[in-house]
Amino acid sequence: MTNANTTLRGTRRVATFSALAAGLLAGLCGAAWAGSPAAASVKVAYGDLDVASEQGSSALYARIVSAARQVCGGRQLDIRDLNAVALEQACERQAVANAVQDVHSQKLAAVYSAHLHGG
Repeated sequence: MTNANTTLRGTRRVATFSALAAGLLAGLCGAAWAGSPAAASVKVAYGDLDVASEQGSSALYARIVSAARQVCGGRQLDIRDLNAVALEQACERQAVANAVQDVHSQKLAAVYSAHLHGG
């Protein structure tokens, strides 16, 4: 399974994020991470968005980033543990990149690229 899958369910479009990267992160961080509850996936609905528009793509990008943070456990980090922070950030970057690629939208890819190069 990849970190992001786009599926069509009726007329509702949904992107699903796997916790594969989060699971790897838990394994690398030791028992403290392994004992924490991790979501298997996060579904991001975007059937209400026009991803062919800048506004819709920006809204979807924000949803993807939020879901990646949830899957990768960023809210549960001790920021003093720099190794864990670095691993969580890498997990987020990979989850976002995979989700953007899976949506197959040029506008979303442009929004993603602008965030990569512009901060």
